[in-house]
Amino acid sequence: MADHALELFDGDVGRVLAIVAHPDDLEYGAAAAVARWTDAGNEVVYLLATRGEAGIDGVPPERSGPLRVAEQQRSAAVVGVDVVEFLDHPDGLLVYGPPLRRDLAAAIRRHRPDTVVTINHREDWGQPGALNSADHRALGAALLDAAADAGNRWIFAGVGGEPHSTRRVIVAGSPRSRHALDVSGYVDRAVASLAEHSTYLEGLGDHPMADPEFLRWILEGTGARVGRDAAVACELYEFG
Repeated sequence: MADHALELFDGDVGRVLAIVAHPDDLEYGAAAAVARWTDAGNEVVYLLATRGEAGIDGVPPERSGPLRVAEQQRSAAVVGVDVVEFLDHPDGLLVYGPPLRRDLAAAIRRHRPDTVVTINHREDWGQPGALNSADHRALGAALLDAAADAGNRWIFAGVGGEPHSTRRVIVAGSPRSRHALDVSGYVDRAVASLAEHSTYLEGLGDHPMADPEFLRWILEGTGARVGRDAAVACELYEFG
């Protein structure tokens, strides 16, 4: 990720809907901010497009899906989130287009968030050769459009309830981040939340991201860039 200046975002996030493709996506940074928000009394709901059933090489999908759902529910509880929903799109095969936009717009209308949170949807992670996953790219692009769709009563008319306009979308971990969320004091909770994905992490083998303490290094490194103990870099989209 480019080492450019970051501006701290400390606005009131209100009601939050966190939308990602897979179990574990939120735990590589965004969950630290979630812990801070739930401690402050903000309502946060998790919505996952898939159950992550194709995410562990040594575990067949019919076993992996239920395991990863349970891990996500335990992980969410660590940071104060009680509601975790799944859309049941196929893992690894998310496609940008009207069906995914419709489902995401419906969720936004149903939950009526002030802030939507997701993770990096860009082509890469900011390092040469670090290609982002197809699911992340499809989900993020569809979500940004769905945030606008949800407020237009003539797009996906009647789906999910009355139109709802969210105030912003926060994209954690984007290589185009220009903002940061202060998560000082929440690194231990974030690491513990990631550690709940034990089956998934074991399946990563000796990859650096298999160690939950990897997250501490990321959060503290970003914090140093903004004069805080820990922070999450993010790309911010404000809606009118």
